[in-house]
Amino acid sequence: MSPRRSEIIITDDVEVYAEKLKEELSDSRVVLFVKEKFLIEDAKAVIAEAYISEEREKYLVIAAKEYNIYSQNALLKVLEEPPKNIIFILVSPSKSSLLPTIRSRLPVRKEEQHTMPSSLEIDLKRLDIQGVFEFVSQHKNSSRNEMKKLVEALYIQALKQDVQLKEREIENFDMAYRLIELNARGSSVLLLILMGLVHEN
Repeated sequence: MSPRRSEIIITDDVEVYAEKLKEELSDSRVVLFVKEKFLIEDAKAVIAEAYISEEREKYLVIAAKEYNIYSQNALLKVLEEPPKNIIFILVSPSKSSLLPTIRSRLPVRKEEQHTMPSSLEIDLKRLDIQGVFEFVSQHKNSSRNEMKKLVEALYIQALKQDVQLKEREIENFDMAYRLIELNARGSSVLLLILMGLVHEN
């Protein structure tokens, strides 16, 4: 993946997007600063991390629902003159939560929202091999957090559709969740769950 520039990302779910960035930039060093409120002590931690020298690009991802005015002012100098190989990505739910002086230093990009549907379009009681592979293909590029939500949504869907889950199928859901935590490939996790349900039909 080619190096990104420093930028501001506007997105509804800052925590999910920060995790998604960490996965996308896994070939580089990524340091996450994910906060409910980004305060002056957080800004000091970011600046300290920025001045730890790196031979390759290092991404400092700052994601918060609220940004304190003082913390933003503290970042101005390092954003204007970043140390060598340091790339800043600020993630915020709205442009208005950032000072004009911050917005003037970095390009702003609005990220499309991809929320997980409350009900999935999959009939687990009549699931066949083709249905499995269509579903896996549709969701294989989901982020880790999106994949967690998807596993939960599949479990809820099974209950809604009155699928009689045997102990092994329930264990597969538990195992899938653990595998996601270990950064397993999303398609493998979905296959683990869905192929077990096909076997029972």
